[in-house]
Amino acid sequence: MIRKDYPIGEYRDTPIEEAKKMGAVALFGEKYGDKVRVVRFGPSCEFCGGIHATSTGRIGFFKIVSESSVAAGIRRIEAMTGETCENALYLLEDTLRDLKAMFNNAKDLKAVLAKYVDEHDTMRKELESFRQQAVDRTAKELAEHVKAVNGVNVVKAVLPVDPASAKDIVFKVRELVPEKLVCVLGSVHDNRPQLSIMLSDDMVKDHELNAGKIIREAAKLIKGGGGGQPHYAQAGGKDTDGVNAAVEKVLELVNL
Repeated sequence: MIRKDYPIGEYRDTPIEEAKKMGAVALFGEKYGDKVRVVRFGPSCEFCGGIHATSTGRIGFFKIVSESSVAAGIRRIEAMTGETCENALYLLEDTLRDLKAMFNNAKDLKAVLAKYVDEHDTMRKELESFRQQAVDRTAKELAEHVKAVNGVNVVKAVLPVDPASAKDIVFKVRELVPEKLVCVLGSVHDNRPQLSIMLSDDMVKDHELNAGKIIREAAKLIKGGGGGQPHYAQAGGKDTDGVNAAVEKVLELVNL
């Protein structure tokens, strides 16, 4: 129960028992000595949790930057004040001015930005659609040129595709050639070499092949490393000149 006979203000060097009689509460879980400082403002009466201003006018600008819970029914706010707050507002003003300049000083900057975001999302979806079409087309062409070697369907190639596309291509090839498949794809993207291996289930089970183990050895030729599952593995490296040799190494390791 907060005592109302204590006026608004700051009470320094208050005996802790007297502070409790005032109804002061501690919000920060701190330990206190025999004497404490108490601040009362309206219905709030608390043990001092930090430095206080003698008047709100001394604080200057005040901008709340976060709000959180510290206990049941108790919230804590954090704010910027004074010169720090002024500088933050000036920075925000400069940023908005620069953004408007980038968009020909548009009056409704929010609407212009929303339009650009929508256009970006649409373009990204279109690009992904084109990428997927290219993946499907490439996988189909590779599957059509499969070579039978010692009763095994071998698909090998070196293509200028990104890692995500390389992965999608070998999985597509596996769908098109589901049995006795050994697919090896070397790729180079942003001057970085990559190696992908895909095996059909029967090659893993009947021939006891493991793509993860095979690729670790072959990836040495591109000065890299990798791993994966028994049926699929991918590795990256540093030496683009070794991509073709790495592809051939995979076939050598599976005795083809």
